[in-house]
Amino acid sequence: MLELHCHTTYSDGTLTPAELVAAAASSGVRALAVTDHDTVSGWDEAFAAAALHGIEIVPGLELSTVHNGRSLHILGFYPDANKLQIPLNARLEGRLRRSQEMVEKLAALGYAIELPKTSSPGMAPGRPHIASALVKAGHAKSSREAFDRWLGDDGPAYVHYEKFSIAEGIDLLKSCGAVPVWAHPYLFRGGAVEEVLKELVDAGLMGVEVYHPSHSSSQIEKLKKMCFDYGLLMTGGSDYHGPEIERNERKGVETTQLNMLHIPLELLEPIKVAAASLK
Repeated sequence: MLELHCHTTYSDGTLTPAELVAAAASSGVRALAVTDHDTVSGWDEAFAAAALHGIEIVPGLELSTVHNGRSLHILGFYPDANKLQIPLNARLEGRLRRSQEMVEKLAALGYAIELPKTSSPGMAPGRPHIASALVKAGHAKSSREAFDRWLGDDGPAYVHYEKFSIAEGIDLLKSCGAVPVWAHPYLFRGGAVEEVLKELVDAGLMGVEVYHPSHSSSQIEKLKKMCFDYGLLMTGGSDYHGPEIERNERKGVETTQLNMLHIPLELLEPIKVAAASLK
């Protein structure tokens, strides 16, 4: 089975890359994509672990872009990590600045916390980390409460940070040999999926994450038809962040499990072919 959307401790997941690989192998996954937010720092550990567990690693990332004033995530599969490093370092610096500003806003509101530390130079604390710090400090009973009160997109401590436009993000990924895929389209809040997809296709999008825990059966069928109409690749994944983690930024998606969607391995070969065409 195939898993094309997972996160580790290098972004907002709770498992290390090695732990994720072991868990995926135990769940029957044969090919696993490590798609941390705006970083490829977890790849080396994942590849090393994969050699022990007999699992194929699909190198990837989830790139943060903005469209119509809302966050829009684009998965990139098989990028050249060296070509991505400079722009990703700039994104990392932006994420660090954003986190510091959010901590300062919280302090001004009377909820002082320390900026959460990360275990690697290739990582930056995000909203889930800040939410956990609020719980640890006793300001909130749960991460969900922290998002609802302060950290959500319309919350008093929310801070926008520098993101690529969709065209910039897609161009960057393709210039680095990565296949750009729109992640979880029906979670996007900046416009109708049908209209936004047209804009993404015009910008060079090559695929859509059809299978995702937040998508209903009818939404999946709509996305499959749109992929057929536009000649786009279909992908899917659980968007796994760790065992029983709350999805605080996504109402209605409480927990996910590895291999929960039972995505057929056959979907991977067309992605490899598309990636080869970009080299």
